[in-house]
Amino acid sequence: MKQQLSFFAAAASIAMLSGAALGAAPTSVSINIPVTELHYGPTGVSDGVHGELMAAPAFGDLAHGAHGTFIKMPAGFVSKVHTHTGDYWGVVISGVAVNGKPGSADVPLPVGSYWLQKGGERHVTKCISPNECIFFISQHAKFDYVLEDASK
Repeated sequence: MKQQLSFFAAAASIAMLSGAALGAAPTSVSINIPVTELHYGPTGVSDGVHGELMAAPAFGDLAHGAHGTFIKMPAGFVSKVHTHTGDYWGVVISGVAVNGKPGSADVPLPVGSYWLQKGGERHVTKCISPNECIFFISQHAKFDYVLEDASK
């Protein structure tokens, strides 16, 4: 049995912050968003030690469908073992990340590194740098965070 954390409340607040230009509907105009204008909101995902993941929309809505989202992960953060329903692609914008199967050797992913996370595959994501990590993720499906059942 798996436990699923809901992103709907957090995504709703992020969607409100994003404005009409960043909504899920396609736009007929080009958009430029300076980093100083990204609006991060809580996701409800925490490792219980280092803090909570924060998310800022670039396009779409992570709770309802295809999206591009910036994720801030606190320094030292180590996720619980989890899966996502859909595949997603990640690029490291700042910090040094790790994304791999539970128990695998850490492969440091410095700025500019890329990973593909297959949907349904158990994994752990970490920020191993002394400063926070920022990733950009792109996904064709809504984002979810499905925890493994702790009783297994």
